[in-house]
Formats: sequence, structure tokens, C-alpha cells
Amino acid sequence: MKKLFFKNQNNAERTARFIISIFLLPAPFIYECDPFSITQGIIGGVLLFNAISGTCVIYQLLGANTCNIN
Repeated sequence: MKKLFFKNQNNAERTARFIISIFLLPAPFIYECDPFSITQGIIGGVLLFNAISGTCVIYQLLGANTCNIN
């Protein structure tokens, strides 16, 4: 059986996603709660999950794996 969550991102990509999520997560609290800022917060949450877990579901669906890139 194939594992659902396995690491498929290299450390540089995880770091970039973490930094971007830091800027996107507080958008709904800083700006008015309009649909655009809420969408930014959701995308920031997804990127934070990707950065912490090292798993990108879209990469998994496409069969991509950036762990082995030097």
C-alpha cells in the first residue's frame, strides 16, 4: 500500500514555502476580512503545512519529487 504522506520536497523549497506562509497567514487579521485576504490566509496555511510536513499533495498527484535534487 502506498503511503499518503511522505517527504517529497527538498529543504530549500520547504524553507521558501515557510517564509511565504509567514507573510500570507496574517492577511485576514491585518486587512478587512474580504474574500481575497481570506484566500491568502488559506493559501498561507496550506504552504505552512507543506513546509512543516515536507509533503506536497499536488507533487504526489503529478509524481514529482524534489528531494533528490542537489
